Amino acid sequence: MTAPTSTWRRITAVAAEGVASGTPYVVGTKLLQGWLTATGIPLGLIGMLAYAELPYTLKMVWAPALDRWPIPWPDRRRGWLLLLQLLLVAVIGAMTFLRPSQHPANLAAIGLMALLLALVSATQDIVVDAYRTDLLPEGERGAGAAATNLGYRGAMLAIGAGGFILAGRHGWPLAFGAAAVLMLLVVPFTLTAPKLPPIGHQVTSLRQAVVGPAREFLHRTGRGRGAMLLALVLLYRWPDGLLNVMAVPFLIQQGFSPEMVGSVLAGWGIGATIVGTILGGILFGKLGMNRSLWAFALVGSAGNLSYWALASFDGGPVALLLAVGLENLGGGMVGAAFVALLMSLCNPRFSATQYALLSGVYALSRSLLSGQAGFVAEGVGWSNFFLLTVASSLPAFLLMVWLTPWHGDGCRGAFDPAKDPT
Repeated sequence: MTAPTSTWRRITAVAAEGVASGTPYVVGTKLLQGWLTATGIPLGLIGMLAYAELPYTLKMVWAPALDRWPIPWPDRRRGWLLLLQLLLVAVIGAMTFLRPSQHPANLAAIGLMALLLALVSATQDIVVDAYRTDLLPEGERGAGAAATNLGYRGAMLAIGAGGFILAGRHGWPLAFGAAAVLMLLVVPFTLTAPKLPPIGHQVTSLRQAVVGPAREFLHRTGRGRGAMLLALVLLYRWPDGLLNVMAVPFLIQQGFSPEMVGSVLAGWGIGATIVGTILGGILFGKLGMNRSLWAFALVGSAGNLSYWALASFDGGPVALLLAVGLENLGGGMVGAAFVALLMSLCNPRFSATQYALLSGVYALSRSLLSGQAGFVAEGVGWSNFFLLTVASSLPAFLLMVWLTPWHGDGCRGAFDPAKDPT
């Protein structure tokens, strides 16, 4: 039985790495956008910063290199984490010297720094996911996913709120400097985090790092079950994606003011997500993987159903709070179980690449499968649209009957350290 102190060390470590993931992301998006807007940069140019975020989408391309060439000290994942976090401190610190203006040289410098920040940050995200996957035993994965999410959102609140307050009182460079300090504070946690156990068969070639993850996954699961698992990863959070794309347009069309929508989604919604994340982590430890996936998905579907009720019965501000609260509560719980599912499907030998590939499959449900949501809503009306988002959970439930049965012990085809070689 694992000692409580060891459990808390692991949970604290992954929470700290959540802070490390959230800090550079919000610096490169919200904080930089605020600085450029405050200095009069045209909105069209600010919007082009979205292209600098491409590394977050493409990170699976270079994930195999991190499996192939580990930095051995302090261990195969924390070596990369230390290097990348020190680079992020340097990059964010260097951004304090930017001088936003419409001069082409200044704009080019801002674009290059934003791209560099996203590239290093996305690479760090690969290693953070791999370290969490390799570190946490099955019973701690729900709590670990919740801790990572809390750390991430805590960093977003610290930079998104505290950074803007500092910028308003003391100037934008100080806000970026404070973000660099927050990033630096994570380094001691990385140095003292629990050490990963060694793996039996180190990846010895780049070809093995590129081909090996898919080959190992299919050998472990079989082609049929492997396809079903990928379908579950794609579809489990599809109802979330459909709802998130249309939530703001729906609420505005319902007559709620933009100010009310913004404050409810940003304040009340984030608070409900945090509560759901904590609750999901606690319940996951009691229910286990399979029952958590079922129960949390049902809560998530209830959140979608609450939007149907809001559309059907023209509720006021109280109904708005209830719908947004239930949706985000369920979203936090679903997120904790889903991250735990992804971790269970990864072999520590290839966890950087396998987790990046699985999260890339999931991202398709937010883009490819949800891109037509607006046309569907226009065609069938809001009430029917939200009923369809509830119905979109049915494919995942059918897959779970085979892959994660209610009375089962873990996902079928998941990595098993007692049977599967590392």
